[in-house]
Amino acid sequence: MTGPSVPGVSTPRRGVKQDRFTRVDPARGVAFEVLRAVATQDSYANLVLPKMLREKRLSGRDAAFATELAYGVLRGRGTYDALLATLVDRPLADLDDGVLDVLRMGLHQLLAMRVPDHAAVATSVAVARTHVGGGPSGLVNAVLRKASGRELAQWAAEVAPGDSDDDLAVRYSHPQWVVRSLREALRAHGHDAAELTDLLVADNTAAHVALAALPGLTTVGDLVGRDAHVEVGTGRWSPTAAHVVHGDPGRLAAVRAGRARVQDEGSQLVALVLAAADVEGRDERWLDLCAGPGGKAALLAATGAQRGARLTAVEVAPHRADLVRQALAPLQGSVEVRVADGREVGAAEPGEYDRVLVDAPCTGLGALRRRPEARWRRTPADLGSLAPLQRELLGSALDAVRPGGVVAYATCSPVLSETRLVVDDALKAAAKRGVVAERIDTPAVLDRVVPGLSGAAAGLGVQLWPHTHGTDAMHVALVRRTA
Repeated sequence: MTGPSVPGVSTPRRGVKQDRFTRVDPARGVAFEVLRAVATQDSYANLVLPKMLREKRLSGRDAAFATELAYGVLRGRGTYDALLATLVDRPLADLDDGVLDVLRMGLHQLLAMRVPDHAAVATSVAVARTHVGGGPSGLVNAVLRKASGRELAQWAAEVAPGDSDDDLAVRYSHPQWVVRSLREALRAHGHDAAELTDLLVADNTAAHVALAALPGLTTVGDLVGRDAHVEVGTGRWSPTAAHVVHGDPGRLAAVRAGRARVQDEGSQLVALVLAAADVEGRDERWLDLCAGPGGKAALLAATGAQRGARLTAVEVAPHRADLVRQALAPLQGSVEVRVADGREVGAAEPGEYDRVLVDAPCTGLGALRRRPEARWRRTPADLGSLAPLQRELLGSALDAVRPGGVVAYATCSPVLSETRLVVDDALKAAAKRGVVAERIDTPAVLDRVVPGLSGAAAGLGVQLWPHTHGTDAMHVALVRRTA
């Protein structure tokens, strides 16, 4: 992004210093506010950014600039902090958090956005003066001038020259424990660990916007097309998927009316795989045990309604249950939304359901493209703390499904302790309660939904990958209760 396409940079008069004519443009202001909200309020960028863009009435080029700047800083924070540690004459922990965000913003513009050096430096100084105070502006100016004139690859090679997990963590901006976990996950699911670099690169690449056309309400063909604001093409894998080539999907009438939803193709496939699995006998009562915020529930409900099935959507958090109700609003009559703890449903309604989805809470390491801040919030302890919840939810689902019915266990994580091991443990625990269940060949079911999708089989489960399939790293395993 160069020349006149750079927001907030005025052309200086001859003989006048550039920064006297630099203001904090709305795009950079929004990016800074998003970073502060993520840091101080535990906000998610994908939720807070659209709201701020609407409030500031940013669209087009300015909205794209703010989005790339905010997301780019969140993705690249590990690399930028390693670089700053060599440029700043004090520990980074001693810097004001707002100053640190300004420096990261400046580095991202200098090294990853092709913003001219003078513009990246001058506008960063202006952001510091406006949002942090005049004192740190000199530090911002000096540090960013030191960083200018070199490429990101040159800096990365200097601060992380090797191929160890620690160096990869710096070079590709992931915490060290995440790098190790992803390497182990690739091996555990039958992939070459040499793919790790490709996976880390994919995590740092903005995901395409996919749409799910809800069956019975709209079709992919209805969504595909082009106008002055939005261009939509067909999806890559899911038969219900369309792909936003450019533009704001919120401008589409089908999205505004709830007939189509923004949803990653991997998430769509999870719902469609459950719907495609064979069940023995009745097929009328479907259950989503962890339904918030409602994307998979909407696709399941719409698919089930085409067959005369009714979905019960359970969500433990009232505010997330409200999101589920919004998502399912166009399907009234085919759904029921309950505020309840999914861990208690199996005991309360044993053997009542024909199909059950457990989209379990997890670390989200499979969706770092969409939620880059998650890599800095999660810790290795989360793997252990979430494990009991995941097992209890799957156990409840196995109790709730009837003999001959099917359960789908899904997570947006490829990590073995959140995928295969959970299913193994839940099956053993269920057997002790007299509930007998067995794994289904999930790759074979997926092949009926998407013929020829390669590289997804993980034993009897399915593991999708950002670097291979262009989806989030969704894992799904089908289980049939037999007694």
